[in-house]
Amino acid sequence: MSIKKHIPNSLTSLNLFSGMVGIYFANTGNLEWAAYCIFIAAVFDFLDGFAARLLSVSSEIGKQLDSLADLVTFGVLPAFILFQLIQTQTSIDYLPFAAFLIGIFSAIRLAKFNIDERQSDRFIGVPTPANALLIATLPFLIQRFGASVSFLENPFVLVLLAVIMSLLLVAELPLIALKFKTKGWKGNEFRFILIGLGGLFLVSLGWAGVPLLIITYIVLSVVEGIVHKNAQ
Repeated sequence: MSIKKHIPNSLTSLNLFSGMVGIYFANTGNLEWAAYCIFIAAVFDFLDGFAARLLSVSSEIGKQLDSLADLVTFGVLPAFILFQLIQTQTSIDYLPFAAFLIGIFSAIRLAKFNIDERQSDRFIGVPTPANALLIATLPFLIQRFGASVSFLENPFVLVLLAVIMSLLLVAELPLIALKFKTKGWKGNEFRFILIGLGGLFLVSLGWAGVPLLIITYIVLSVVEGIVHKNAQ
């Protein structure tokens, strides 16, 4: 068997490994390193799909492995990060377990993705990597901006965030997928706008740009959906 057939699955396995290392860091209270593991895993998640397309190799086991890796890295790991953030801000023993909604709804989201044929060129519901990246920025925002983002240290705000993002994961909300069928502007307008704004936010705001990017992603997707519907 050609070695190139194993390259995408090897990259997916590195995604999974990053997720497991991140869970270890989250459980030891090192939330920034746990967040870095999500960022690293997101790179591997991009590269495995890129490698599969570049090498023209794909398999059913690769698809399943990708979903399982994403569940750990972009579902379970952010749930543990959020759990630790809530736990450090409350004396209510059971409240932090609300964070585990993220893991449960991520599993539902990924299961739906695997059987939903509508998601070939658009996502239905917020993708698990986007949700995980949003949660991964919280420790950095709290550390960098302190009192100006004190609401992020309110345990009930964090529980509300867990509930809202869990619902958005499985919502019947069509969202932009960065899958270019052509290289031109026409038909890709909103994708190019999203990439441009994303780069601007990240360069100018650093980690603080990630939540703004996720919000912009959702808003642009809604606008694109309205424009597409009116054009029909």
